[in-house]
Amino acid sequence: MSRIGKKLIDIPDKVVVKLERYSTHQKISVEGPNGNLSRVLPSLICCTLDEKENKLFLEKAEDTRLTSALYGLTRTLVANMVTGVSTGFQKKLKISGVGYRAQLDGKDLILNMGYSHPVRMVPPLGVSISLESPTAITLSGVELDVVGEFAAKIRLVRPPEPYKGKGIAYEGETIRLKAGKTGK
Repeated sequence: MSRIGKKLIDIPDKVVVKLERYSTHQKISVEGPNGNLSRVLPSLICCTLDEKENKLFLEKAEDTRLTSALYGLTRTLVANMVTGVSTGFQKKLKISGVGYRAQLDGKDLILNMGYSHPVRMVPPLGVSISLESPTAITLSGVELDVVGEFAAKIRLVRPPEPYKGKGIAYEGETIRLKAGKTGK
């Protein structure tokens, strides 16, 4: 039994939630100061809005293995939608290494990572990039999965290597360094 699915979702004051019921499924739309998101919920999960307490809760339509698997997932996705339109999500990346740097060209990110050519990264729709310095990248957006996936693509350009730690890493990520060769 999912304990995550049972938790209520608090809706902030500035967020508006609309539920539309169809014959086989439900559609949830969330509007807030950062934008609006919508998602079609699985037919096995029912979402209910308590307007007095300003909370959302989900229920299972039937008790099967698939329903139990979708129960917690759907609750997390809806909670991320509410958080995304109210406060948004951020990922920070740090670049370390001599000559490694990032720069913006319009909305595109250009990475100079020691290759023979600069790497151009085009952000997906809804993701904004800001540079605090040439070695600090901040990604922000409304959808957690889109922001996280784009951050992972940037990190894949030059992942941190285990001997000197050079490359692109998430802020706060610890890189376990190996011992190098010892001379005789």
